[in-house]
Amino acid sequence: MTLKPDQLAEQGKQAFRNKRFDEAAGLFRQAAEAYALDRADLMVAEMRNNLSVALLQADKPQESLDAALDTDGVFAAIKDAKRQGMALGNQAAALEALERYDEAVEKYDLAAQLFADAGEGDLRSMVMKSSAAIKLKTGKLTDSAFKMIGSLDAKENPSLLERILKFFMRFIK
Repeated sequence: MTLKPDQLAEQGKQAFRNKRFDEAAGLFRQAAEAYALDRADLMVAEMRNNLSVALLQADKPQESLDAALDTDGVFAAIKDAKRQGMALGNQAAALEALERYDEAVEKYDLAAQLFADAGEGDLRSMVMKSSAAIKLKTGKLTDSAFKMIGSLDAKENPSLLERILKFFMRFIK
């Protein structure tokens, strides 16, 4: 019996939740191929992003990047800033794992702007922190501090520690 794309996707999500990342990747790949046969481009892009995350968790960053590449364009075409930002964030995470830091920062920054446009402050904060961490790791401390301040400003419900950090970081602006 052949499984339908949505069944494959659901099994992939279950495998991912159970930390069976290689199995999840295989199921997401099958789901993407099945959706492609149905010409369901949005779902193909969604499954390719799920595949990208599973592959990154399985320590396969180049395959992760390959899976997510160009999916942001599918979401841009329908003006879905949140999913476009997520696709760029997936690409950035893979680039970061590949130690292609400048490209990763560029993608994270684009994702942050899209999340801001979509009103997704917590997602924006998350990608800005990732960008700041790369800047810190690569010795670009000033840029890192400004990105960290921006990520704290973007957070919708900062913790007490984040509010304190935000207070002190104002003095280095």
